[in-house]
Amino acid sequence: MASKDTSSKIQDIISQRNKSILIDQGPPERYQLVTNKQTLDKDDKLRRCTFGERDPTKVNKTILVVGETGTGKSTLINVMVNYVLGVEWEDKVWFEIVEEKIEKEERKTESRTTGISVYEVFGFEGLRVPYSLTIIDTPGYGDTRGIGEDQLIAEKMFELLRSTDGIHQIDAVGLVVKSSTNRLTVEQRYIFDAVLSLFGKDMKNIVALITHSDGVEPTNALQALEDAHVPLAKDDSNQSIYFLFNNSQRKSVTSAKATQAKKEERILKNLWDVSEESMNEFTEFLGRITPQNVKMTEGVLRERKQLEACVGNLHERIEMIDLKQNEIKQTQEALEKHKKERDENKNFSYTVVEPYKEKVPIESSWWHFTRQATTCSVCKENCHYPDCWWVTDLSWCSVMKDEHCIVCTGKCHYTKHVKENKKYVIKTRPVPKTYEELKNKYDINKKAAGEKGTLISRLQTELEQFTPEKDRLVEESFQCVIKLEEIALKAISLSTAQHLGFLIEKMKETGNTEKFQKLEEMKKRAENHKGVMNYFRTGYNWVRS
Repeated sequence: MASKDTSSKIQDIISQRNKSILIDQGPPERYQLVTNKQTLDKDDKLRRCTFGERDPTKVNKTILVVGETGTGKSTLINVMVNYVLGVEWEDKVWFEIVEEKIEKEERKTESRTTGISVYEVFGFEGLRVPYSLTIIDTPGYGDTRGIGEDQLIAEKMFELLRSTDGIHQIDAVGLVVKSSTNRLTVEQRYIFDAVLSLFGKDMKNIVALITHSDGVEPTNALQALEDAHVPLAKDDSNQSIYFLFNNSQRKSVTSAKATQAKKEERILKNLWDVSEESMNEFTEFLGRITPQNVKMTEGVLRERKQLEACVGNLHERIEMIDLKQNEIKQTQEALEKHKKERDENKNFSYTVVEPYKEKVPIESSWWHFTRQATTCSVCKENCHYPDCWWVTDLSWCSVMKDEHCIVCTGKCHYTKHVKENKKYVIKTRPVPKTYEELKNKYDINKKAAGEKGTLISRLQTELEQFTPEKDRLVEESFQCVIKLEEIALKAISLSTAQHLGFLIEKMKETGNTEKFQKLEEMKKRAENHKGVMNYFRTGYNWVRS
């Protein structure tokens, strides 16, 4: 039975319309908590819902909750809130901080929870736990729009962590999985990878929150998490730390028969006890662990953005070199084909496929109404795409350091950059050429002795001059990927993994066996998520279009 102080607190919430609104007579009676809502960004993708008044002198614990749509994440958040409020089985009431109406509308429009919601509960310290509670609810999605969501989550988390009134420490990351899970779905693995790749390797307090549990040890679910290489925290016995929760708190006895009704009530009470016992354990765990300062996480997010932008930019520059080398090889082939005319110093025509860059509009998408890119007007390169869309002053863009771009070839000043819904794309076109034009280009004197050999040698020299530049760019790409592996909790984020095949091919051309093998090892690890990569690739192709 709830204590007298707890009961009075609950009655206080129920009796005041500025604190709760009855949404179902029950039993149990269901109340929607009235929260102070605050939008932390311009497009309502970062929201804060606060219940109660914060006392800055008291400890606050922050939990980041991650889970696929349908795992019972919203109910779990409500379980945590009811526990902190001191609600017990005998009270026959249930409070909800997650708004069901909004969730239904999002599901109906297929938008799902595309933003990050921060739920805060203050003023109940001492009823059940000596601290207030903050829960960060990340989007739960499950379709081919994943890559857009991955980038959106990263951007919004970065914004939340760097904001003055944002989140500055995280006590635990809770991965939500159903107890019946035998193996993680493609979507679950994608979600976990996408979120875990945001953190630096100092994030240790990652635990499994098992929903729809009957209280039995979730052997299969834990094995599924282990098979997916999810880095769960370990206890003193080196066992993965997990907590069991049931999702039946809102259910009521339905049978009209007294005997059956009593049986149903006993079952529901037992299931309630499962969650309450786990909340006892979970809150005790939160009370004794050391919170993780998110300054490192913010640094990881910024460096990850920089490195991924570098890898994307280098990929394009290497691709352009390949195309230019191919153009030179086509010219060499044309000279061999027209050997007779060349020996007689006669003019002839030939055609080569020439690469060029064109700035084209970026199509809007479901996850960003208008996507933009930060491009360099001097180097004619894409420096950051998709860009830091909330940044208005380009000196604050993630790829800028000391007011200069760290990505483009010339490392140009930020004032030489443009942010707009256009980006550079590499295209090719057939271009007719003549032997006379070729000689003029290389300043070959028609009367000079050995001009044929000179022209061929000039072409070969130009072809070879591209090789060290390409090798340098390949090496730079390699170092970026290695750096990402060093700083991130997940070895490599999926939005970087899509460059691996290209990079492996180019590293093989350099003849560096050791680095080639290192990249192959990364590729094998990525192939452990083969389904995830296919899922990711579908969404990535949409974003790149």
